[in-house]
Amino acid sequence: MSGNGRIESDQVDIAAKSAGRVREVLAREGDLVAAGQVLARIDTAELQAQRAKYAADVTYEEASMLEAKATVAQRQAELTLKEAKLRRALKLVVTGAVSEESRDEAQSEHDSARAVLEAAERTVTARERSVVAAQALVDQIDAQIADTILVAPVQGRVLYRLANPGEVVSAGGKVLTIVNLSEIYMEIYLPSEKAMRVTIGSPARIVFDGADFAVPAKVSFVSPDAQFTPKQVETRSERDKLMFRVKLRMPPSLIERHLDQVKTGTRGVGYVRLDPNPPDWPDFLQKRVQGDPVDAED
Repeated sequence: MSGNGRIESDQVDIAAKSAGRVREVLAREGDLVAAGQVLARIDTAELQAQRAKYAADVTYEEASMLEAKATVAQRQAELTLKEAKLRRALKLVVTGAVSEESRDEAQSEHDSARAVLEAAERTVTARERSVVAAQALVDQIDAQIADTILVAPVQGRVLYRLANPGEVVSAGGKVLTIVNLSEIYMEIYLPSEKAMRVTIGSPARIVFDGADFAVPAKVSFVSPDAQFTPKQVETRSERDKLMFRVKLRMPPSLIERHLDQVKTGTRGVGYVRLDPNPPDWPDFLQKRVQGDPVDAED
């Protein structure tokens, strides 16, 4: 079974996460880009200024934390001295060498020193949390700065360049649009009595208009709902028929071998097998692009 269609691909928008001024765009329309390649940069002057302020806050909070820890050490030493004084007073009050009033004063000084130490330790905890909070702001700015470097998430070809250096884009503003070359497919439309016999993973063939070779593909999607076929695909006699959309996906390894030749929008005919145990493809569907193995199905 066959159907008319055209080569399509998923489009990926390269957009700024936050508003800013475009500093540079490193790709032009038609360029082939690799996954992870830097495509554009957004100006970071304002973010760098904020980072400097937050970094200074971290330094201040760290100094305050060290000061609080020094205070804890001092209060600990004072408590140790008060504990020793209290132990002596408890021993001497038994023999009558000191009065009970002196013992009570030693006990009060000891308890006061312990309370002061506990307060100092809580101050240290608060300062440590302040350092963490201040560092979190620095990390947040670092993440925003990292987001100003726009990279290609997939291998593809630049379809549109939508912004130029110096222009201000809003949050989510598109800078480039690329065609995802890892997802190349043709969509054809089949009548219900044919589409119900097509299974996911079934082998398929694509023949481009004017080409004398066939490209291997596989059925990757069959629409669960019927629809009217687009006018650019169906014939006039089929305009009143409900059809099912079928996606024929080309193997990634084949695309990788012919990246320079891949053109979305190219029209052709897609062929699918309806018989679970069909004979071999006709001769005109077995001919490959020169250099490609005949049995490459992927």
